[in-house]
Amino acid sequence: GKKNYKLTVVGLPKTIDNDVTPIKQTLGAVTAAAETSKFFKNIVNENTTSSRQLIIHEVMGRNCGWLTAFSANLYRESLNEKIFLPSLLLDQNKWDIHAIYIPEDEFNLFEEVVRLRDIIDNVDCVNIFLSEGAGIDNIIKEKKANGETIKYDAFGHVRLDEINPGKWYADYFSKKLKCDKVLVQKSGYFARSAAPNVDDLELIHKSSIFAVKQALNKNSCVVGLTENNLIEAIDFKKIKGGKEFDINQDWYISMMQEIGQKD
Repeated sequence: GKKNYKLTVVGLPKTIDNDVTPIKQTLGAVTAAAETSKFFKNIVNENTTSSRQLIIHEVMGRNCGWLTAFSANLYRESLNEKIFLPSLLLDQNKWDIHAIYIPEDEFNLFEEVVRLRDIIDNVDCVNIFLSEGAGIDNIIKEKKANGETIKYDAFGHVRLDEINPGKWYADYFSKKLKCDKVLVQKSGYFARSAAPNVDDLELIHKSSIFAVKQALNKNSCVVGLTENNLIEAIDFKKIKGGKEFDINQDWYISMMQEIGQKD
């Protein structure tokens, strides 16, 4: 720059949102997804304490639904390890996820009410994974219809802390579904504070070794796992935040079909 320093900068992006272009998997993301899944394994047992119970698991991710979707997928896979006894009211449907709401995948609020009402009538509970940035348009539309004021931050973004999506959806669905008990739990701090798991440690190790080599070669870049499944040196100019989660992936489509949210 202006000072004419010979400086090499190598970046290693770390975010549990996994929303950096063109990086496939950021450091910490897989650990956070596993911990988010673990969080819900304990929380979901609360649905046995009341009739017509609604549980909303609010997951971090204002603009990217990857963490919500992937942790939901991991949680549903873990159900295969459990033994259920429907005759003793230990029905797998009570432990399953009934709705997954993320910013990238629009949903019709009224259609969801009808679908979830049928579920709670039959299963006696509804379990929802909600990305903190999901369905904001639905909330704004409802608030404006009720004459409420919408607050924005300095960047023109709706202030999520003012809206509190988890509480809003809890209040909305509890009335529409005639719930006897409602529980909203946020897993963000639990997930992002966890020590890296085995998969993450392997990625961290490989990325760090590659990053040191780039530094020694005086190559300023960002080191990350790309869509080619290779750890590569990426030009800083190609790095962008706010990458959206790809909802056209087979595992996501299958999951949404299995829970009945998509045809």
